[in-house]
Amino acid sequence: MDIKQTLILVKPDGVQRGLIGEIITRYERKGLKLIGLKLLLLPHAKAEELYAIHKGRPYYDRLIEFMTESPIVAIAVEGENAIQLVRLINGATDPLKSAPGSIRGDFSNHITYNLVHASDCLENAKHELGILFSPEELC
Repeated sequence: MDIKQTLILVKPDGVQRGLIGEIITRYERKGLKLIGLKLLLLPHAKAEELYAIHKGRPYYDRLIEFMTESPIVAIAVEGENAIQLVRLINGATDPLKSAPGSIRGDFSNHITYNLVHASDCLENAKHELGILFSPEELC
């Protein structure tokens, strides 16, 4: 088995639209186990650390502003092939390329305001989980 842990964020637009339950349900129905969950205002410094890979890109400042302006939900999940499954469930970043049935394909209409964030590889999953959860917070 390839059991992995990964991070998911329900972005401010997903929280504001009342989609937290729907989004979490999709991961649980796929067999992923929630091992951490919290509602928070993302501190500016943590947003910058989380999105450091995008620094210097034209959308970076707006992304940081968006992610810190209102509450998000941080979710840690665990399961077989968790990273790949979460990204499949989320759908493509561009909602015009997201498959129907995916979170973005069903609910998103904007490339920046696309409801969810997910780690893209094992190294980033470990790093991103460490930004938002201490080891003691994961069950």
